Amino acid sequence: MKNGIKPNPNKVFPVPGFKTVTYVKPTVTNPNIIVGDFTYFSDVFFERHVTHRYEYYPDKLIIGKFCQIASGVNFVMSGANHQMNAVTTFPFYIMEGWDQSVPPLEEMPLKGDTVIGNDVWIGQNVTILPGVHIGDGAIIGMNSVVASNVEPYTIVAGNPARVIRKRFDNELIDLLLCLKWWDKDIEEINDLIPLLTNSNLEYVKGEIKKLLEE
Repeated sequence: MKNGIKPNPNKVFPVPGFKTVTYVKPTVTNPNIIVGDFTYFSDVFFERHVTHRYEYYPDKLIIGKFCQIASGVNFVMSGANHQMNAVTTFPFYIMEGWDQSVPPLEEMPLKGDTVIGNDVWIGQNVTILPGVHIGDGAIIGMNSVVASNVEPYTIVAGNPARVIRKRFDNELIDLLLCLKWWDKDIEEINDLIPLLTNSNLEYVKGEIKKLLEE
């Protein structure tokens, strides 16, 4: 390990000398926000960027390991959606003084959990809408609005975000999804860094095949 220091997923500020990059997991207090080890945010106060999280909605934000989340990213939860099967969309039930109880959940446009896979890179000022699922290894271009699911190892960008291209061919994507390097222990991941950062993708394919055969 570099300088004899073992990576610590529970350290809030993992970059020496910087107080503007945080590991998210140790900062989260809301039980409906679940974040994996070593996912970082290029800012502080991550929970302020999870909006419309109301206690009467059951949806969760689930983020995997080793994700890279740039500054200005916002996750919009189902509480932002208004009832659209009635004459008005106005949410009387959240405003003081009005005689309306919270509508039954089946009357509300709930989108379900928002799920971000592992090793996902989310660019600056991206907005992710309720119920979106983003696959492992995806890249979301800056300023995008993600309103629909993103397949693993796919690059998307725009408003609404659209597919730009796959990062790799299907063979390498399948190998990476089988390898699941992010689930290995710290020592194994550390040993894999030369392979994970190698740009010779044909070589990488061969080495992953060997690892999967062990």
